[in-house]
Amino acid sequence: MARRKKNKVFVDILYWIAITNPNDPWHKPSMKAKASLGQVHLVTTDEVMTEFLNAFSAQGEFFRRRAVETARTLMADVTVTVAPQTHFTFLRGLHLYEKRPDKKYSLTDCVSMIAMRDEGITDILTNDHHFEQKGFRVLIRK
Repeated sequence: MARRKKNKVFVDILYWIAITNPNDPWHKPSMKAKASLGQVHLVTTDEVMTEFLNAFSAQGEFFRRRAVETARTLMADVTVTVAPQTHFTFLRGLHLYEKRPDKKYSLTDCVSMIAMRDEGITDILTNDHHFEQKGFRVLIRK
C-alpha cells in the first residue's frame, strides 16, 4: 500500500518565536493554527532559523538556551525540513529583493518565497501580509 504524501506548510520566524516563548502574544494563535492543520510536513530555511536565533540573542540565558534547543530539535525532526542556505539561494533572494523596491520584503522573506514556490507550498505559518501579496495563504490570525 502506498503512503499518502503529507501536505507541506512553510514556517516563518513568527511561528518559531511564538512556540518557543509561551508569553509571546502570538503563542496561542500559532498553536491553534498548527493544530488545525493535522499532520503536515513543515518546511523552513536556514535564513529563517538565523532570524529566529537572532531574535533570542539578547533575551537572556534561559531563552537563548531554549532557542538553541528548539533549533537543534527541528533539525533532527523527520517531519521538518530546514532548507540549507547556499550562495545560490542568497543570489536568488537578492534578485527578488532587487526586483521589488516597491515592497518591504526582507531578504529572508524573499528567500522564503522562492523556497515556497520551488516546493509548491502555498500555506505559511505566519501573520506576515507580505506573503499574501505574493499569493500565499497566511495561516496565523489573531
